[in-house]
Amino acid sequence: MNKEEKYAAMLPQVKSICEGEDDMIAKMANVSALLHSEFGFWWTGFYRVIKDELLLGPFQGPLACVHIGYGKGVCGTAWKERRTVVVPDVEEFPGHIACSSESRSEIVVPMFKDDEVIAVLDIDSRELATFDATDASWLEQVIEYMCC
Repeated sequence: MNKEEKYAAMLPQVKSICEGEDDMIAKMANVSALLHSEFGFWWTGFYRVIKDELLLGPFQGPLACVHIGYGKGVCGTAWKERRTVVVPDVEEFPGHIACSSESRSEIVVPMFKDDEVIAVLDIDSRELATFDATDASWLEQVIEYMCC
């Protein structure tokens, strides 16, 4: 199965996980576990906007940075610019925060509520150029289901 087919097969599961669930932490926990197990990413999780920083939320993978500032690293940039950021090689991203030296590529998708970014979905890979427009499009749909 190619990644497009994997995402298409997984999206109904995301919808099922999120329908009727009001607790965002529970949704984040289950969605990060689902994405991580389906795709075998290196790190899959969420950072929540708390006051003026991103604070580590539910995740799957090795230990992670706990606090990320507004506009800092890939996550802080996605928050500040209010857009999905795809990074084929994290070594070439200005200001990349190396929570793990094994991370080689990354995608970060912001989550909105009432037109404000409330969290970001952060996914890291140990391979270069893992993520592309296909991942961005499908992961944005995942986030939309979570915000139902």
